[in-house]
Amino acid sequence: MKSVLSAAVLGFLALGLASTSALAQADPATTTFQVSALVLKDCIVSATALTFGIYTGAVNSAQSIITVTCTNSTTYTVGLGTGLTSGATVTTRQMQNGSALLNYGLFSNGTWTTNWGNTSVTNWVSGTGNGSGQTLNVYGQIPANQYVTPGSYTDTIAATVTY
Repeated sequence: MKSVLSAAVLGFLALGLASTSALAQADPATTTFQVSALVLKDCIVSATALTFGIYTGAVNSAQSIITVTCTNSTTYTVGLGTGLTSGATVTTRQMQNGSALLNYGLFSNGTWTTNWGNTSVTNWVSGTGNGSGQTLNVYGQIPANQYVTPGSYTDTIAATVTY
């Protein structure tokens, strides 16, 4: 009987110790770890179409919007190419309809006096990114007195962001 009693006492003690050690194991253990990232400067660019509509031989003006989104504090410049027409320059761009050409200009100001090109810092538009889209107006103008072949004239301009 003594051994049965001893076994019972030992069993209760073992259960008690087991539950105590189970509570001790439920305490959390904590560690820390590093989190890091390398952010590179980056920019994206988009633009709306510049549509002059009907040209009647009088001065015709229109606007497009370029949106530049760059990482915060990234400086950038935006240059506009000459277009697809052979012989066009950044000061005299040309839309084409077959072999017929219609001259036009692209400017960075609404008075059409500051040509927007791609060849030097003097005719680029610059800015500093803030992580949000920044809009830049492109002012287009077809000069007066061009009496060209009737039809639809087009060109494609590349807007290049350098950062």
